[in-house]
Amino acid sequence: MAVNNNGSSDCLSLIRQSLRSPNMDLQGTHFDGNMTHIFVTFGASGDLAKKKTYPTLWWLFRDNLLPTNVYFYGYARTKMSVEDLRSKCHQYMKVKPEEEERYEEFWKLNYYYPGSYDSRKDFEMFNQEISKKEPRAGANRLFYLALPPSVFEVVTVHLRNTCLSTTGWTRIIVEKPFGKDAVSSERLSEHLGSLFKEEQIYRIDHYLGKEMVQNLMTLRFANRIFSPTWNRECISSVLITFKEPFGTQGRGGYFDEFGIIRDVMQNHLIQILSLAAMEKPATIHPDDIRNEKVKVLKCIPPVDLDDVVLGQYVGDPNGEGEAKIDYLQDPTVPKGSNTPTYCMAALKINNERWDGVPFILRCGKALNERKAEVRIQYKDVPGDIFDGKTKRNELVIRVQPGEAVYIKMMTKTPGMTFDMEETELDLTYGSRYKSIKMPDAYERLILDVFCGSQMHFVRSDELSEAWRIFTPLLHRIEKEKIAPIPYVYGSRGPKESDELLKKSNFKYYGSYKWVQN
Repeated sequence: MAVNNNGSSDCLSLIRQSLRSPNMDLQGTHFDGNMTHIFVTFGASGDLAKKKTYPTLWWLFRDNLLPTNVYFYGYARTKMSVEDLRSKCHQYMKVKPEEEERYEEFWKLNYYYPGSYDSRKDFEMFNQEISKKEPRAGANRLFYLALPPSVFEVVTVHLRNTCLSTTGWTRIIVEKPFGKDAVSSERLSEHLGSLFKEEQIYRIDHYLGKEMVQNLMTLRFANRIFSPTWNRECISSVLITFKEPFGTQGRGGYFDEFGIIRDVMQNHLIQILSLAAMEKPATIHPDDIRNEKVKVLKCIPPVDLDDVVLGQYVGDPNGEGEAKIDYLQDPTVPKGSNTPTYCMAALKINNERWDGVPFILRCGKALNERKAEVRIQYKDVPGDIFDGKTKRNELVIRVQPGEAVYIKMMTKTPGMTFDMEETELDLTYGSRYKSIKMPDAYERLILDVFCGSQMHFVRSDELSEAWRIFTPLLHRIEKEKIAPIPYVYGSRGPKESDELLKKSNFKYYGSYKWVQN
């Protein structure tokens, strides 16, 4: 892996270098011009492939961010042609009229191979097929596993035994779910570890590719204004939120198997927490960063049910369409399911920096808005001289929609009065960086795989610690059949969440709403 002087992998820098120098590959080393890259999507006929994987590959190809000699192969059980695949993907590709010629070039580099997931012979035949595109000079292979859990183990065994590159490197991109609890996750990690080296495995959590999630480290460690106050002496609580304004949208069967805790909290939100709470790494080398993330996760005890609010949405009588339907009325959801569609959990971090500061994770479906953000709420100003009129400062890192960083603060109301009001210091990306194209999270992450940077991917010990924190809660919910609290579609969630916020030293005023510039 190419690194710069302080140990970081600077992927975009290497990409730009490679574009200027056709004999330099994405590792920053010179190679024979015939060196080839093969990107294989297993599960190419599925939803993830058509909505995310193929559009991402097209955008990277369109922007000249991939190696010159690259081919794309799809593998799935469905018998279809490349034209069929193209037709399935087209509505998600966002092709502009002036890009049509480039779009045709992209599809000319695509191939599709129908085969079984449990037949070694099919994999051997597939290996022969992709080998036809590989020159003697050598080739690198990337395998994207957009597969259901039921076939994951058999596919990886056949992949290991038949399809690894013999002349270059091999990298495996693994999509969640990474198990359902600590035991199943450990079994999966041991299985992968028996087949591949850790540096070959890229466990993808697309939230780690979000602009503002990646910006957390820069905000924390490159700004003197924040670092002295980033601790229990100044911060009262941290609220990390993920809200969706829609329900299961016909995917209730899949969702019910996992629930909101497994689907969002155990992966996306705990990853954001670890970046917000970790100590400063020695360098920005991927292993140094992930070491610090693991250290802070080890300081978090398993979540206690007393510090959790579970909810399940019911229809709004005044709503329309899906909004009128209870979660349990979804025909794909088992009758009487106690799977939560909403969860708020207050986590504790038992270390010197954060002792006594609750980290509140909140996520849910069918809520009042679409929003993902980190809200760091500071303590009340000591020695109040304003008769209790002041409200707490907050640093808000808005992940979506509309990337932004803003600080909520008190100021004098303009004019002749000496009243005060809440306002903000605002960095809204859409206003400040109008000419900048913000890449999709998957674009960043797949580009990182080509570059060999694992900075924004989940390591096996990170995964193990995340499951340790949530597995006892998940097992208790299932064993004791704990009933979630009903909340109305389109609301803020169960009212009991407000009580947990108060208990966790977070003050919700409801008097201020940030207006996006």
